[in-house]
Amino acid sequence: MRDLIVYLNAERVGRLKQDESGLLQFSYAQTWLEKSIAMPLSRSLPLQSELFPGRKARPFFAGILPEEGPREKIAKILGISGSNDFAMLERIGGECAGAVSLLPEGLTPADPKKVRHRELTEAELRQLVAELPNRPLMVGMDGLRLSLAGAQDKLPVVVHNKGICLPFGDTPSTHILKPEPDHFLGLAANEVFCMTLARAVGLNTPRVEFRRIGKKSCILVQRYDRATDEYGSTIRLHQEDFCQALGFPPERKYQAEGGPRLSDCISLLRDWSTAPVLDIPSFINCQIFNVLIGNADAHGKNYSLLYSGGERRLAPYYDLVSTLAWPGLSKNLAMKIGGCKSVNAFTIGDWKMMAKKSGLGWPMMRERMAEICHSVLSELDEVRAGSKAYGESMATLLHETIGGRATRMLEALSGVK
Repeated sequence: MRDLIVYLNAERVGRLKQDESGLLQFSYAQTWLEKSIAMPLSRSLPLQSELFPGRKARPFFAGILPEEGPREKIAKILGISGSNDFAMLERIGGECAGAVSLLPEGLTPADPKKVRHRELTEAELRQLVAELPNRPLMVGMDGLRLSLAGAQDKLPVVVHNKGICLPFGDTPSTHILKPEPDHFLGLAANEVFCMTLARAVGLNTPRVEFRRIGKKSCILVQRYDRATDEYGSTIRLHQEDFCQALGFPPERKYQAEGGPRLSDCISLLRDWSTAPVLDIPSFINCQIFNVLIGNADAHGKNYSLLYSGGERRLAPYYDLVSTLAWPGLSKNLAMKIGGCKSVNAFTIGDWKMMAKKSGLGWPMMRERMAEICHSVLSELDEVRAGSKAYGESMATLLHETIGGRATRMLEALSGVK
C-alpha cells in the first residue's frame, strides 16, 4: 500500500492510497474533520470518516492531472504507466490547480513567504517554449512538480516584475503560459480575442495577454485560483471543475461519452453554489456566448467552482475559443442545447427545451439571448481593433463570423414570445 498526504494549502486534510490492485482510496484525516474550517475537497467527496473507494475517489484526483497526449508523454519521460494516476500524482502533484497539493509523508507544503522561483532569460524562455511540446509541464526538470488538467501544452509560471519565472517545489504559480500548437495556427490570437470579447460583454474572465516568445505565439493567463495576502504573498484558492464536482472521470468530459449535460451543470449550481441566483444566470450567459462565438468544445472540465471565504461560486470562464475557425474540427457541441448537437444552435425550440429541462423560465432565457447578442455586436469593432496587432487575419475572421452569428440569433428571436 502506497500513500500520499493531501493538503489544502498548509492544512493536512487526508490521505490518498493506492491498494495492491492499483486502485485509489481516499480518506479524510480525523483532525481535519474536527476543525471548524473543514470543507470537502469536492462536492463528490463529502466530509465523512469512512473511506472513499476508487470509483468515488478517482474522478477528483484523476481530474487534477493532464490528459491525452501530454499525459502519455509525461508517463514516458517519468518511466511510469500512462494509466497510473497515483504514480503521476506522486511525481507531479506538488503544484496543482486550486489549493490542493499531494506530498509524500514527511514533506510539508512550502511557506508562501519563502517562495522559490527563478526568472528566465529571453533565451531560456524561448528554449522552454520550444521544448514544451516534447516535455509537457517541463516534467523531469530538477525541482519542478507541476500538474494542470487538460490536453493542451501549458506551463504554470510566476510573473514577477513583468519577468516570467519557473516555480520550484510546490511554490504557487501566478499565471499559466500556453504556447500555440503548431497544428492550430492562430489559436493564441483566437483565444485572446474571444476572452477579451467575453470580458467586454460582462462575462467574468481572468486577464489574458498575448505574447510572442521567439517565433511562437503564446497566451499568458492570470490564474483566478490565486490571491495575494496582506503580506504580498501568493496564496492558493481551492477549486474544482464540474466533472470533479459531479463525479465524472476526465475521460467522460463530453456529453456524448456519458459526461455532464447542461441540466446537470445547472442542477450543480442550484444545489451547491452559495449564490445560485447569480451563478445560474451567469452560466446561461456563457452558453449563449459560446454559441455566438462558435465554441463547440465547452465541456464539463471547462467550467469550475471556486471555494473562497466560506463561499462556493462559479469560477471565471476560461478556454473560450471559436472552434469554427478550423473547418476540420467537429461542430458537435460538447453539451447539447435542448435536442441540438450542433454549434449552429439557432432554432428557438432547442433553447426553449433546454430552459424547460433545466427548470428555467423561457422569458428570462429569451431576454438574456437578446441582451448578449446586442452586447456582442456593440463590442466587436473595438475588440477587433485591439486584436489587429497580434492577429489581423484571425481578428477579421472572428469579427465576421461572430457578428453574423449574433445577427442570426436576433433574427431567430424576432417575433418569438
